Amino acid sequence: MNATAFTQQMKAMSDRLVNLYQGIDISSSLPPSALSELGIASERLEVAAKMLYQQNQKLSLADQTVEAERQRYQELLEFIPDACLLTDAAGRIQEANQAAAKLLNRQQSFLIGRSLTALLTHETRQHFQTQLQRLQQRPGKQEWQVRLQPAQGVAFDVSVLVEVNRQEANQPLTLRWLLRHASDCNQVEAQKQPDSNTDLGYPLQVYHKGETIPLNPETIWQVHSGLVKLTTFSDSGQEVLVGLAGAKAPFGSSLTALPLYQATALADTQLWCIPLTDFATSPELKQQLLPQISQRLRQTELLLAVYGQPRVADRLHNLLQLLKQEIGQPVADGTRLLVRLTHEDLATACCTTRVTITRLLKKLQQQKKLRVDSKHHLILNNL
Repeated sequence: MNATAFTQQMKAMSDRLVNLYQGIDISSSLPPSALSELGIASERLEVAAKMLYQQNQKLSLADQTVEAERQRYQELLEFIPDACLLTDAAGRIQEANQAAAKLLNRQQSFLIGRSLTALLTHETRQHFQTQLQRLQQRPGKQEWQVRLQPAQGVAFDVSVLVEVNRQEANQPLTLRWLLRHASDCNQVEAQKQPDSNTDLGYPLQVYHKGETIPLNPETIWQVHSGLVKLTTFSDSGQEVLVGLAGAKAPFGSSLTALPLYQATALADTQLWCIPLTDFATSPELKQQLLPQISQRLRQTELLLAVYGQPRVADRLHNLLQLLKQEIGQPVADGTRLLVRLTHEDLATACCTTRVTITRLLKKLQQQKKLRVDSKHHLILNNL
């Protein structure tokens, strides 16, 4: 029962007592003191009802103020371009903005109540749980690197900034999370750091599309522009894609343990040839190349995940998503792959035949998920 209804009932009761009091015969056996006490009790109830009504009005005003603050907080959360989460101490999501839903490829309402750990790849969950337990004993912000598994997509690395939200005593701890795609962070760092290769005097060498790039164990190649396909060969002689080296990416026979290793230009490509001895003795070169080598290793892991899909259609889907991240350029209603890839190139990457790839690509075009521009570059549509 709300305060308004209670007040109305109290007024009706008071009016009834007044009527009863006026209608009682003077000769009645009911003592006058009892009637007086009833009147006093009725007045006190009226006062209590008025106080309850006033308190209810104040609570209603406070609720309106809290709701307005909550709405402003939600609008601010959605205004932040990065993925933001609020979780409890165990990592269970309490709030998530639209950017987080987009990053994780899940509905915003789906994320609420879900464990953040469940959104990671299986091999990284145990380490993440250990970090989560240690976090509560360490004050201040911390930066982590985690590997997320989006819904129906290829796993990718995410840079995480996490902080414990210290609340009042006896209140449960909450954690604030800021998530960024690792490739975005790398782009930011690349913008901050000048390109030092041109200052070291290494000449650019050019290889045209389809040419095989010679691999010398005493040198490391680094791509200036273009794209290089890195492949090995199975026992049956089948070509197997192990990497795609785009701008800034290093490669070379000294960076692999594969006995058979081949580099082929997929487009007109410019390369720096860096002596291995320079890399071993130069801290500047190490600082520049080691993050790129690490990125290449992560890309190889993603390709292994592509090969692990039993269905060719799933392999192609995951490969296109990987290419979208590696060599994609935003265009109207989609992402254009900067390098023209033949059906044979895609078939090699998916360990299947060119005929199968052609059939699957036509199906994707019919489903409006993919299109081809005038220069035969693939465009992945935003659906």
